[in-house]
Amino acid sequence: TILGETHEEEDEILPRKDYESLDYDRCINDPYLEILESMDNKKAQRYEAVKWVLVFAIGVCTGLVGLFVDFFVRLFTQLKFQVVQSSVEECTEKGCLALSLLELLGFNLTFVFLASLLVLIQPVAAGSGIPEIKCYLNGVKVPGVVRLRTVVCKATGVLFSVAGGLFVGKEGPMIHSGAVVGAGLPQFQSISLRKIQFNFPYFRSDRDKRDFVSAGAAAGVAAAFGAPIGGTLFSLEEGSSFWNQGLTWKVLFCSMAATFTLNFFRSGIQFGSWGSFQLPGLLNFGEFKCSESDKKCHLWTAVDLGFFILMGIVGGLLGATFNCLNKRLAKYRMRNVHPKPKLVRVLESLLVSLTTTVMVFVASMVLGECRQMSSSRHSGNDTLSLQDISEDVNSSIKTFFCPNETYNDMATLFFNPQESAILQLFHQDGTFSPVTLSLFFLLYFLLSCWTYGISVPSGLFVPSLLCGAAFGRLVANLLKSYIGLDHIYSGTFALVGAAAFLGGVVRMTISLTVILIESTNEITYGLPIMITLMVAKWTGDFFNKGIYDIHVNLRGVPLLEWETEVEMDKLRASDIMEPNLTYVYPHTRIQSLVSILRTTVHHAFPVVTENRGNEREFMKGNQLISNNIKFKKSSILTRAGEQRKRSQSMKSYPSSELRNMCDEHIATEEPPEKEDLLQQMLERRYTPYPSLYPDQSPSEEWTMEERFRPLTFHGLILRSQLVTLLDRGVCYSESQSSASQPRLSHAEMSEDYPRYPDIHDLDLTLLNPRMIVDVTPYMNPSPFTVSPNTHVSQVFNLFRTMGLRHLPVVNAVGEVVGIITRHNLTHEFLQARLRQHYQTI
Repeated sequence: TILGETHEEEDEILPRKDYESLDYDRCINDPYLEILESMDNKKAQRYEAVKWVLVFAIGVCTGLVGLFVDFFVRLFTQLKFQVVQSSVEECTEKGCLALSLLELLGFNLTFVFLASLLVLIQPVAAGSGIPEIKCYLNGVKVPGVVRLRTVVCKATGVLFSVAGGLFVGKEGPMIHSGAVVGAGLPQFQSISLRKIQFNFPYFRSDRDKRDFVSAGAAAGVAAAFGAPIGGTLFSLEEGSSFWNQGLTWKVLFCSMAATFTLNFFRSGIQFGSWGSFQLPGLLNFGEFKCSESDKKCHLWTAVDLGFFILMGIVGGLLGATFNCLNKRLAKYRMRNVHPKPKLVRVLESLLVSLTTTVMVFVASMVLGECRQMSSSRHSGNDTLSLQDISEDVNSSIKTFFCPNETYNDMATLFFNPQESAILQLFHQDGTFSPVTLSLFFLLYFLLSCWTYGISVPSGLFVPSLLCGAAFGRLVANLLKSYIGLDHIYSGTFALVGAAAFLGGVVRMTISLTVILIESTNEITYGLPIMITLMVAKWTGDFFNKGIYDIHVNLRGVPLLEWETEVEMDKLRASDIMEPNLTYVYPHTRIQSLVSILRTTVHHAFPVVTENRGNEREFMKGNQLISNNIKFKKSSILTRAGEQRKRSQSMKSYPSSELRNMCDEHIATEEPPEKEDLLQQMLERRYTPYPSLYPDQSPSEEWTMEERFRPLTFHGLILRSQLVTLLDRGVCYSESQSSASQPRLSHAEMSEDYPRYPDIHDLDLTLLNPRMIVDVTPYMNPSPFTVSPNTHVSQVFNLFRTMGLRHLPVVNAVGEVVGIITRHNLTHEFLQARLRQHYQTI
């Protein structure tokens, strides 16, 4: 069917990519632990106060970004429509409408071309940015998503996209812009502006940045819709995998700051009344009120709830169809457009702009109806005290191609900013015929579906609202004309239709309900909107996912849902973990660390010791007593798969080479060619076995039990930490105690955040490869762990709610037997392991 598709089709056509995860796990040199331990209560309170100041600054800056976008969109749009309107009115009499069409094409193609060029500069600026921010808050690092260059291209590009007549909105990109502001402002430095740096070593971790990004995304929603509470719920529902009460207050405060900053400046600029706060957001639906002359009118009644439920079902079906068509278009673009030169993407955007412009012009000229102006229009005008400050409903009526005292209903919808068209559908009474609404809905549905996904910054909220408002207004007209329900208020049905279609497309519930209520300033609409959104979501989910989740899946991002399916509890942690571990010892030679980092892509490594009777560990000059307990073979968790892999890996390394690289008993003096030895190691001519003690080498005479002794777990060390230690030369010689090793503070360890140097780019020629690195001061000695017998649902909830990245699996005697990452908890991976489980039963 057109709505139903399988996951197998997605995996076959679009294989998944490898995405990095964010380091949310705390380490022993965590900034809070280091800073707060050295503070008294007053200093700690000042440190917390800095967070509140930064959150407020994020909200203010996000509001200013919204002000910039709104000002220039209005400027360019008014300029274009004034020129086109005067040209159309003049050419209607002279018969030169082709010239008017060319003028309109000139404006639109120029604006869209500029928007496409900005996306070529920063490709991640394309689209609404909500899928990327959703992935970032879920714990996946999307390259370039929160860079300064991204927000510049995004904010500038979206104003050109909207002014260029594309069926896109500026509200979605505001969420992305706010998130970038939240990520960059607390850092007080930027990769794009390297010369501007401040000595501000705090909040330099992925966990802190994630919290600020949550606040920025909420501020973007608040600025777009004038809905601070809805913005907070958006970050909670669609964003962060970890949440607490303190973060809720900060996010709400940031949303309030963004809302009132934008409101203050827009009200002052547009009305000269500074401090009046008359414009809550970029998009506001106005006040819904029946005309005082119409005594039968009611905003909504209990009877209308039945129609609202039916509209929710239809909205869910329409949204599922929209998502399915857009998904097929996205797949087509990934196969046939993206592999080609970047100029092809620009040409596609220009083609969409050309088609949209011609369709709008021809539809307004041929399909529009000339309707008589009447005083009945003022029934909606009396209710627009809030919209008088934006654009009066009647002043946006277009008389294109119509004689005097009449207006063109199709042109009134097409030749107005989308916000004005929404207000027309919400607050004008009896101005649009059912034929006009049907044709407008069909054209807008198809063209907006085609537009979303091209290489321009674009939002989907406003096009979906406008398309759904036309659908709801059509339902109201039909009920009035053919059923005779005179009590119906058309604006309510238009609002419910907008909610139904938008809910069917994006599948949001709580946050979208609050956003719509705050945008209408009418709490009585809470129940109809809530019921409609729930029904639309349930109906759409029966066929496919929301539009943002679809695009996330197409990009192969390992996004984690809120919870797993019930049947997944048939699996245990041992069924989904990765048993083939790459680990390091508390004291490891530089040559082994470099080999591990150059031959793997893991972002964390377990720090372990092997349970040998003669093992020796050095830590601050004292002998480290580890859990050297002997267990019977039957009491040890089976690791047959790991043993086979590691046994094969062992055979690929000649023991003579390993002894030459790592045997401590070769000679007491320094090797005569240590520089050549290190160079050979960096060129991967040697790949030492990564889990050797400084004083031991594997022997071919070892038994399988000797080769794979249980590994006592001591902690986790991050890849970035190991690279930093090598880059700073933190090590000690074998003739010294580990206490002589230099110690780095947290500020020094995080100095290169967020872009740590790559191991392949480090110049390690000055380091002796036989030097030893003590990683114990920098590892996380108490990470979250689970037992091998833990249910998958418990593993998933711990991983998801605590915002983890690595979850070691440790048995009852402290031995690490595997590790779980987000790839092991994705829906596809769990489904595959469940099928294997059924096959083995």
